[in-house]
Amino acid sequence: MAEMKNILDGIRVLDFSQALAGPTTTRLMAEMGAEVIKVELAPNGEASRALPYQRNGRSGYYIQQNRGKKSIGIDRKDPRSVELLYKVLEKCDVLVENFAPGAVARLGFGWEKVHQINPRLIMGSISAFGQTGPLSSLPGYDYIGAAYAGVLSMIGEADGPPYFYMLGIGDVMTGTHLLAAINGALYYREKTGRGQYVEASLLDSYFHCHEVNVQAHTASGGEIKPFRCGQHHYAVSPLGIYKCREGYVIIAVLPNQWQNFCNAIGRPEIATDPRFCDGPSRIANRDQLNVMVEAALEKFPSAIEAAENWGFEHHVPIAPILTIEQACKHPHLVERETIRTVKDPVFGDYQVPGMPLRLSEGPRHPDLRAAYLGEHNVEVFTKYAGVSEGEVRKLEQEGALIAKPDL
Repeated sequence: MAEMKNILDGIRVLDFSQALAGPTTTRLMAEMGAEVIKVELAPNGEASRALPYQRNGRSGYYIQQNRGKKSIGIDRKDPRSVELLYKVLEKCDVLVENFAPGAVARLGFGWEKVHQINPRLIMGSISAFGQTGPLSSLPGYDYIGAAYAGVLSMIGEADGPPYFYMLGIGDVMTGTHLLAAINGALYYREKTGRGQYVEASLLDSYFHCHEVNVQAHTASGGEIKPFRCGQHHYAVSPLGIYKCREGYVIIAVLPNQWQNFCNAIGRPEIATDPRFCDGPSRIANRDQLNVMVEAALEKFPSAIEAAENWGFEHHVPIAPILTIEQACKHPHLVERETIRTVKDPVFGDYQVPGMPLRLSEGPRHPDLRAAYLGEHNVEVFTKYAGVSEGEVRKLEQEGALIAKPDL
């Protein structure tokens, strides 16, 4: 048996997903060696091809999320393209989609249908609120799931409106959750021979992140009502954002690190001070404690220097709040390829987040490229649907399949 080059070598994925959550799942699978066949719909393929940043007619967003995936373009209204996809499906291990619940079934690829075609197939769905339940039919994106999960209610000043964050935390997290379910289902299939349906939702994934809020509220019989508290956590102190002479740091001190923290701020004696000797006392006297903290931080020229001193010298959990520009240049992120350079023959070279999953076997960052729309029509349909190149080209000319070498 040939040696496997990567952990998912030999796994074939039919990818109907778009934008961010589903493409995160299949991007990680491509990084781990799976053959991902991306289904793009007429007339212009996935909408993210038009998202910024654009250069030379190519989207940096699309490239980042779809490197290593093969692209086939279809007119979903043409039954000939659907029949070809059914034949490809017979040869696949996984199907991934993140349409609204019910939409993929209307395309002809609902669970009952695909399971009948390929009983070993694992189908994974992502949605905003789940495939069932009172909210399931509503449209929704990342922040919408965060709002229903009570997450946004915890961000902002206590006497002000809720805030939101400007990155795709929920989409990426939900895509990663689906990956965990798919990989577990692949393992289960190895033992039983049976495929299965798995799903993840933005709402479920966000709600899963509540480490204190939910259990504290329910266990206290509703007495504890978690609330947003601006720069500082309502239940732990010191845990929050502090101003430095230049910039800001975030500090998170748990009880076992309290003495180290007192040493770092130059006040070892307050470790046993009745005002601060335990968690409830520190919360009750948080304002006094915060004054001491910011006075100690004033001794450093910058947030970065303060964080390095307290972190390395005193083992206090602290970090400077870096800008995107600073994070992209930070030597730790660069050395570990947390940020990495990717190459595209048309777009050019640029930096994107690296692969977050680290495996001792297989390449860290395989050399992958984002496909043009319909670039792999011939390869996929001749290899897996049993039609000739001439037939594929004819279907392209007639509009059943689409191919645009400039997208």
